[in-house]
Amino acid sequence: MPALSGALPFRITRLHSHDYRRESALPPGAVLIVGSGQTGAQLAEELHAAGRRVYLAVGSAGRMVRRYRGRDCFWWLRQVFERGPEFGVEMPTIKTVPDPRLRFAANPHLSGHGGGHETNLRRMAADGITLLGHLDRIDGERVSLRPDLSESLTRADGFFAARFQGPIDTYVERTGMEAPPDDREGFDFEPAQTLELNLSKAGISTVIWASGYRMDFSWVDLPIFDEYGVPRNDRGVSEVPGLYFIGLLWLHNLLSASLMGVGPDARHLAGRMGPITADEAALITA
Repeated sequence: MPALSGALPFRITRLHSHDYRRESALPPGAVLIVGSGQTGAQLAEELHAAGRRVYLAVGSAGRMVRRYRGRDCFWWLRQVFERGPEFGVEMPTIKTVPDPRLRFAANPHLSGHGGGHETNLRRMAADGITLLGHLDRIDGERVSLRPDLSESLTRADGFFAARFQGPIDTYVERTGMEAPPDDREGFDFEPAQTLELNLSKAGISTVIWASGYRMDFSWVDLPIFDEYGVPRNDRGVSEVPGLYFIGLLWLHNLLSASLMGVGPDARHLAGRMGPITADEAALITA
């Protein structure tokens, strides 16, 4: 929960998205959701469909397409991830990412609900959800907002093209596989920019912080962490003999913390670890 949450009026119900269960559990009234990653966008859709007035403070998350050139986006990711190297097409790795802070970027928004669909924030705004910029300050019932909504939406719109479209198109070309052309249609709705929101006048009774999580390595009492709090490692192999990591964000590439990426990372790590000793085997058995 961000410290900013403490500045909200006492009457406001506040919760992290981790603790959200269902729309009916919230008090009557409008809902302000802070954060537009997968969770924030999906909750906005759900609450709007339930008849709630929804305000969504848009962050830096990109927008992922649900389908591209006739296939689900995850089908393409798996193809490029597993077979791409055969054709010289590879996902970015931690060694090629231009800025290490990108490891902590929010997952792009999309949804698997109802068979899967895109969560286009512009379309959501056209359908009645009020989009806002980043929260800047809370003073009682008044919330000040940054004038960055248009910039955030533009960045979200360009995410897929910047990150995935090129590798997928190159993969199609080099494998010679048949795939229909890109037939997606743009949606250019430009929502109004709001710089101040009065929570009481807007009827907002609940604020949901879809602000993600922080890593917690407090249980690892060793000086092995970089300036961002991530253990220094070479694809899971730490500086301390016998200490390994798996499943970290960008352990090797952007899929390392996903079900698609953890398997190959685990096989690589097992190869680096080598056979266990008799003492290690006894410890595991115990």
